[in-house]
Amino acid sequence: MFSLSGYKRKKVLVTGHTGFKGSWMCQALVGAGAEVMGYALEPPTKPALFEILKLAEHMDSCKGDVRDYEKLLGVMKDFRPEFVIHMAAQPIVREICHLRQNSFTFSAR
Repeated sequence: MFSLSGYKRKKVLVTGHTGFKGSWMCQALVGAGAEVMGYALEPPTKPALFEILKLAEHMDSCKGDVRDYEKLLGVMKDFRPEFVIHMAAQPIVREICHLRQNSFTFSAR
């Protein structure tokens, strides 16, 4: 078994926090007592897990694209996270095949 107690009272930035996995990550971090800031595009589905879990009531969010380096850097400078968890991704394989360059920049920058 693992513990998230090391995140208690720590500032954590989660990219892709509006996606399925990112929402669960934020739920766990909030439950562990972390101060969480999310950075992502609008939720990809309706309803979105982010909304179902009511995470907006327990954490801050910034809408943005991880490929927008200047905006992401500004959020990091303002929030000054102790941890960054990168969950932003293009999960749909069909779109990755058509947009290889864009999909690559989600993770490789």
